[in-house]
Amino acid sequence: MFCLWFVVRVVVGFSGASGVVYGVRLVDVLVGLGHSVWVVVSRGGLRVGVFECGGGFEGFLRERAEGFCWSDEWGCVLASGSFVFDAMVVVPCSLKTLAAVANGFADNVLVRSALNALRLGRRLVLVVRETPWSRVDFENAARVAGSGGIVMPASPAFYHGPRNILDLVDYVVGRILDVLGIKHDLYSRWEEARTRGPLNLCGLSGE
Repeated sequence: MFCLWFVVRVVVGFSGASGVVYGVRLVDVLVGLGHSVWVVVSRGGLRVGVFECGGGFEGFLRERAEGFCWSDEWGCVLASGSFVFDAMVVVPCSLKTLAAVANGFADNVLVRSALNALRLGRRLVLVVRETPWSRVDFENAARVAGSGGIVMPASPAFYHGPRNILDLVDYVVGRILDVLGIKHDLYSRWEEARTRGPLNLCGLSGE
């Protein structure tokens, strides 16, 4: 199994899709676990971040990250193929960013970093939140997967008995950490949840 038991440097990218809370929570958890985090944010990601998470979005990321840059900031070290990192997660990943990565269109630092991850054999995870998908989107996802990347829809489960939005967010973030091989306790796995018995989340009586 792919495992990162040592301190790793993870690049977290925010593109202009809804679901910024997933990326914010991922950064917070990674830093809390002692990992180094670099953040790259698109201008669209900033707009959505402020709308969904409030005016403290940028400050929160700058405070926790070892490095921070905008996706149009070409002087950022993340634009260089010599920048050493272990994994990159784009979360949320818009379908536009998915398409750019799939077709090698490095028009910003975020996409450039993702392509560097593929070129250098690093783990790349694109957490796509948008739905539904067209055939074009599926083909783009297949191209990324064929190049060694992992396309992971932000699809929370319910078997672990979520009590609030953070529980749903933590399930997705936990699955991202699973893919990175980083140990965590953000959600109850199936075997543990199954032993608790039925949840009856739908409120159905069965009569």
